[in-house]
Amino acid sequence: MMEVKQACKLEKSVKRAISSIFVDGFGEHLTFFSKDRETLITALEHMFVTEVFYVAIIDGEIAGITACTDGHALSVHPIKQKLRKHLGFYKGTFAYYVFKREFKKPPIETGPGKASIEFVATAPQYRGKGVARDMIEQLLALPTFTEYILEVADTNTKAMNLYTKLGFKEFTRKKQSFSKISGINYRVYMKYTTKN
Repeated sequence: MMEVKQACKLEKSVKRAISSIFVDGFGEHLTFFSKDRETLITALEHMFVTEVFYVAIIDGEIAGITACTDGHALSVHPIKQKLRKHLGFYKGTFAYYVFKREFKKPPIETGPGKASIEFVATAPQYRGKGVARDMIEQLLALPTFTEYILEVADTNTKAMNLYTKLGFKEFTRKKQSFSKISGINYRVYMKYTTKN
């Protein structure tokens, strides 16, 4: 049985597990900084804000991650010195500015009753087992929000199909800068409104 919990409410720190799943889920976009998985996990571990991260737990293991924020609390807080320590001066500095630009504000402006769902990822051994779907369904049941917004790469068709099945509808897309480097053509923005 799977349960979804807010990461900050767990007895032990799960930042390393969050970082590991993040790297496994989004690592192809991080290879410029390092091709070594462990280096990336260690370099990024510090930046996840556990107050807005939720984790799916199956048999005591972290099976998936996602963040849900109102736009005031950010989901990541990169620290330049920590990135430099693990990625080197130049790549660490560059990573800091890239992450700051990409992650220091919600992808779309939120407001009262609106949430941004971010960084949905599943551990490799749990993929295809409904973990992402179950996590999102539990977030959609939070009483605090009536509208949820998320961003997905146009090349991530599996995720787009899942979000569509859950009732999300595309409302805009933005051309991705440096699309040849990132492998992403557009960032697709999708919205879900509760039936209250």
